Amino acid sequence: MPEEVAKKEQLLKLFANMTGNTKIVEPMKKIHGTLRDSDAVEREIALIMRELLDQGFFKTKLKPIQLAKLVCAYYAGKNDTEIARELGDEKLSKTVARARVRMKLFRELDFKMPFDRNQMETLLVSGKTMKEISEELGISPSTLREYRHVLEAMVDREMDHYLERIRDVMEDRDLTESMTTSATKDAFGESIDITEAELIDIT
Repeated sequence: MPEEVAKKEQLLKLFANMTGNTKIVEPMKKIHGTLRDSDAVEREIALIMRELLDQGFFKTKLKPIQLAKLVCAYYAGKNDTEIARELGDEKLSKTVARARVRMKLFRELDFKMPFDRNQMETLLVSGKTMKEISEELGISPSTLREYRHVLEAMVDREMDHYLERIRDVMEDRDLTESMTTSATKDAFGESIDITEAELIDIT
């Protein structure tokens, strides 16, 4: 605790020397929701994912917190292999891809099918087996299943309420990052980098 207090005092003195002010204005705490750090965002998404799993809408070997990390990593621009590595096992990349598609976190690659999509949709309701359809389309049955999952996720609406809540959490996170950056530049200019938590603690 003494070290933490000393750090705050040092930051406050530095700010005062640079600006001539002795008070740091606390950034706004709420616009669409409450400002949260990345761990809090992941925890909130994990709670939503637990609801989804408990309701039986979603079946996966990934745990709620892993699904939350998947969502955050997707929004950060990570690919499925990179996300799997973040979860601790690169072999989870296919599991990550299936879960991502189920949550409608699509990538452009998901829709780059090496055949006519309408043809696949017609074949899927033709009564033919997956093996017969995959042979006609010239792809493996496992690849066919992945494309089928994409089409099913596109039209499925049973999880939309939960997915909208997740999007709201991510929008709040984006606001947090934007406001934190703005508050930092306003208070210190571009010569010092300080976290949102430190700003709030100082006041």
